Amino acid sequence: MAQEQEPKKKPNRVLPIILGIILIGGIIFGIKEYIYYGKHIDTDDAQIDADISPVVARVGGYVDSIFFEDNQHVEKNQVLVKLDDRDYKVKVEQASSAQKGASAGIGVGQSQIIATTANSSSARAEAESAAAKLEKADKDYARYANLVKDGSITQQQFDQAKSDRDVAEATYRAAQDQYKAALEQIGTSRNQLKVTDVGVTQRQADVDFAKLQLTYTTVKSPASGIASKKNIQIGQLVQAGQTLFSIVNDNSLYITANFKETQLTDMKNGQKVNVDVDAYPDLKVQGEVYNFAPATGAKFSLLPPDNATGNYVKVVQRIPVKIKITADKETMAKLRPGMSVNVSVIKD
Repeated sequence: MAQEQEPKKKPNRVLPIILGIILIGGIIFGIKEYIYYGKHIDTDDAQIDADISPVVARVGGYVDSIFFEDNQHVEKNQVLVKLDDRDYKVKVEQASSAQKGASAGIGVGQSQIIATTANSSSARAEAESAAAKLEKADKDYARYANLVKDGSITQQQFDQAKSDRDVAEATYRAAQDQYKAALEQIGTSRNQLKVTDVGVTQRQADVDFAKLQLTYTTVKSPASGIASKKNIQIGQLVQAGQTLFSIVNDNSLYITANFKETQLTDMKNGQKVNVDVDAYPDLKVQGEVYNFAPATGAKFSLLPPDNATGNYVKVVQRIPVKIKITADKETMAKLRPGMSVNVSVIKD
């Protein structure tokens, strides 16, 4: 008997169809990616930043009161911490007392000027009187000198006239010296008053400084925002320069995106940016390119690389780009500094 022929196997058409679908899908995906990256510049090396103000104690002292809790929203100039101010109030009183004493010295100095001025007037009058007496004595001496020659008067009378003239001359010189001394005393008193006035100014500066130190015992919020990282407790002794807490400022959020240097060719200020927040996948955030860092991140590092030493390996550097966030208050309230984000810059 002739052998029966085996039926031919039908070709498997499923595999080519699957491969064809994968190929078409890949082509479509590639085209979409090409079109997308032709209009967008993406990076996932980005995070949210903000202006964080550290609040530092300007004077030392014991913490008397704390008027906020960690992670609480506070307003600008709101009193948050009060230090024990008794020592500083005493310093204000001491400075005020010294200032009052110095001010009293001005009155004494003015009285001395008035007194020395009166003395100078009296000394001037005495000098003028002495000058008149000296003039009369000179005339008497000259007249007696003529009379003694022709014997009209005795030698004794002439000697008396001469003695009177000498006395009048000495008296005049003494009065002149006294008048000069009185004038010098006025100048000295005025100089002393100037010194006293300078002392009053210095004491007033001490009062102002003591009052300023007193105001520093009341610690206020430098800006509106969320207070965090509270490092103090009631009764704790703080030193001047010690950080007490920090304020994350309201409306200061922005994004720092580290783009590769090769991605900056088509980037410029004002370009629109789409932002995806890792913590909120469904949250749509918009922004715009604000400015570019003046150097790469490596140059700002603690130990920047030196390509002039060792074996050189070229590495694509990244440059920080600041992106302003344009979102409503509700959206901004969800964002926190340090959150990771993906940014996509839309090319013009």
